Amino acid sequence: MLRPIVPALAVALAAALGLSGCAGSDEPVAAPARSTGSPTAAPTAYDQYVALGDSYTAAPLVPPTDGSSICLRSGVNYPALVAQAMPGTELTDVSCSGARTANVTSPQTGQRGGRVPPQLTAVRPGTDLVTISLGGNDDHLFGGTLGQCVQLAPTDPAGAPCRAAVDASSLTRTFEHIRANLSGVVDAVRGRSPHARILLVGYPQIVPASGTCDLLPLADGDYAFARSVTEDLNRTVQAAADDTGVEYVDLWGPSAGHDICADDPWVNGRVTSAETALAYHPLAAGQRAAAEAVLAELR
Repeated sequence: MLRPIVPALAVALAAALGLSGCAGSDEPVAAPARSTGSPTAAPTAYDQYVALGDSYTAAPLVPPTDGSSICLRSGVNYPALVAQAMPGTELTDVSCSGARTANVTSPQTGQRGGRVPPQLTAVRPGTDLVTISLGGNDDHLFGGTLGQCVQLAPTDPAGAPCRAAVDASSLTRTFEHIRANLSGVVDAVRGRSPHARILLVGYPQIVPASGTCDLLPLADGDYAFARSVTEDLNRTVQAAADDTGVEYVDLWGPSAGHDICADDPWVNGRVTSAETALAYHPLAAGQRAAAEAVLAELR
């Protein structure tokens, strides 16, 4: 695998599935579900819903963002929208930008100090619904691999320098690790709440099936490689769901035609905006679509 990198643009893409770290400390916050702007209601309500995840759950800078939380959770991320659709459900959203599967059972250390408690502490015996969206930050998958693709693009704009630089066997091991790690997360959740309904949620399409665009500055030949990495990540999440007997929520299929380069994107491109989203992170439309996919699974 490629070594981690630090240039600003590459760091932004490294955050595509979550910021590389959080500063300060953050406690799980439980709040009653709100009733504004929710998707179509699911027929079954749950008493206690816990959302575990990385930045593709937290949705950093999608307004309104909780500025007091170092995890940069949006008030309209998909867990919030799912809870809104189930009146009476209490949501505890501990998703955090930069989270890895290890941060379910271990604290998350920030870039400038401070720690975030293990996400598992939010799961209690009475928790009856848990969504999990993790894996993209494990083994620096997006930070160390796809983040490098941005840095390498100028070296061979018409070629595939990133694909050439990646150790394929190491990438295979990364997916094996993610699969095992996600299975461990499910086991840990079951250990605290044996009767909870557990959903593993995948990731949306980030890279187009064809074509290129300025909002995703990769070498022409690396688009297919980058897309294959994100597709393999989703296959890995689904395999972990099959291994553990929990439900898998597919975001790959519904997000077709809504990649960064699309006319109606669900993922932000390279420009960070406090009015829309962090670069290479979900847009509000993507979070609404994710909520609908979760609710469809719950119906």
